[in-house]
Amino acid sequence: MITNFHTHTNRCCHAEGLEEDYVSEAIRQGVVQMGFSDHAPFPDYDFGFRMQYNELNDYLSAIEQSQRKHKGEIQLFKGLEIEYFPHYQNYYRELFDKYRLDYLALGEHMYIDANGKRKNIFFANSTQDYIDYANAVCEAIETKLFSFVAHPDVMFTNPFNWDSSCENASRLIIDCAEKNDVILEFNANGIRKNVRAYPEGIRCPYPHKSFWEIVQKTNIRVIIGSDNHIPSQIHDDYVRKAEQMAHRWGLNVVQSIDFHSYKY
Repeated sequence: MITNFHTHTNRCCHAEGLEEDYVSEAIRQGVVQMGFSDHAPFPDYDFGFRMQYNELNDYLSAIEQSQRKHKGEIQLFKGLEIEYFPHYQNYYRELFDKYRLDYLALGEHMYIDANGKRKNIFFANSTQDYIDYANAVCEAIETKLFSFVAHPDVMFTNPFNWDSSCENASRLIIDCAEKNDVILEFNANGIRKNVRAYPEGIRCPYPHKSFWEIVQKTNIRVIIGSDNHIPSQIHDDYVRKAEQMAHRWGLNVVQSIDFHSYKY
């Protein structure tokens, strides 16, 4: 069964194609279940590279229109990829109660550090920042608002050697996910970025093998996410490579998600 729950559209300002373009391509590629998870807006601040708040209704309406149009051909879900900030608790719940989302995917690109300062994980100063990042991810997981953690190892995009902070941050996220029975995503888009030189050698930015070797010792469920930004990427060669890699690394890969079990 081919599924994908990490799908973007042109509304996020760094992808191509409308909602219906993705649905048509997904059907063509034999996808059975697909979730839209474009980068979520916040009601009072534009963090960039995401839809505007005034686009949210149009985004959801477009998905609902595709649900009606393609009923019986593909099962579609309404979701958003979003960062966790503690002061937006009411907003996250409103997304379920008012906007009738099926799920939220935790995509923690920005986070609040131990000093209350907002940071971007793509611009870490050192691996010590990973500890604050991991604690922020764990705080989000504990809310029970998120169906899965998108690219939980995205911090390894930064050009640092694996050290004790990397190990400790990874274990914080993995232990929290295991304790709360939350799915971790094995992200194909990190493979699309291709290998590059890091201090410890040539590798993709993520998935990071050392992180997933720890996951392999648990029974945590792992979903393959395309993280596609153009329709043709929904189930492309990089997704198939991610599937092969995840199975080779001995991960507990699942194909589907019961979203109802994750709402707060």
